[in-house]
Amino acid sequence: MKEALMINWGYVVLLFILGAISYKRKSLDMLGALIMIFMGITIIFSAGVSWFILIVLFFILSIMATRFSKPYKKEIGQYEKTRTAKNVISNGLVAFLMAAFGSYYLPLAGGFIGAVATATADTLASEIGVLQEPRLITSFKKVPAGTDGAISILGTSAAIVGAGIIGIASFLLGIMPDPLIAIKISVISGTVGCFIDSILGAVLERRNFINNEHVNLLATISGAIIGIISVM
Repeated sequence: MKEALMINWGYVVLLFILGAISYKRKSLDMLGALIMIFMGITIIFSAGVSWFILIVLFFILSIMATRFSKPYKKEIGQYEKTRTAKNVISNGLVAFLMAAFGSYYLPLAGGFIGAVATATADTLASEIGVLQEPRLITSFKKVPAGTDGAISILGTSAAIVGAGIIGIASFLLGIMPDPLIAIKISVISGTVGCFIDSILGAVLERRNFINNEHVNLLATISGAIIGIISVM
C-alpha cells in the first residue's frame, strides 16, 4: 500500500514538472497548466496511473501534431502554439469525469477511451489536416485550411491513426482487457466523434451559435457515449 502511494506521488511530481514545462514552452497558459495538474492528480488517485498515462499520451500526441510542419502553419496563419484553460476543459472534462467515477465500471472505461480517442482524433485531424486543401463536410466544396467544419483525406487519416494509438495504448496499459474491443472503441469513437465535431463546426460554429470549445466538448461527449455503448 505504501509502495503504491509512493509511486502515485512520484507521478504527481512528474505531473507538476510536465505542467511547468508546458507553461514555460507556452504549450499551455498558466490556468490551463494548473487545471491539467488538478485533473491529473484526481485521475491518478481515483482511477490509477494507467489512466493518467493515457491522458499524457494524448497530450504528447497533441503537442507533436501542433508543432508538425510549424513554418508552413505559421505561413498560412494556422499555428496555435498556446492552448488555454478553455481548451483543456473542453477536450479533457469528459475523460476526467469518466476516470474519476468509472475506474471500476467497464462501460465508463469504454467512455473514457472514447472521449480520449475523440479528443486525439480531432486534434490530429485539425493540426495535420491543414496541410492539405480541405472541403466543407456539409457541401464538399473546397474551403481554406482552418475553416470550421472542413475535412480532408490527410486529416481524417491522421485522426484514425491517432484514435488507433489510443486504443492500443489502453489495452497495453490494462484499461481495457480485450485488445480488439479497445481498438474498436477508440477507432469508432474517435472517427465518429471527429466527424461530429466537423458537422457541428460547419452547421453551428460557422454561424456563431456555439464556439470551438462547445464543439470540442460535444464531440468528446459523443465519443464517450459511443465508447460506453460499445462495451455494454
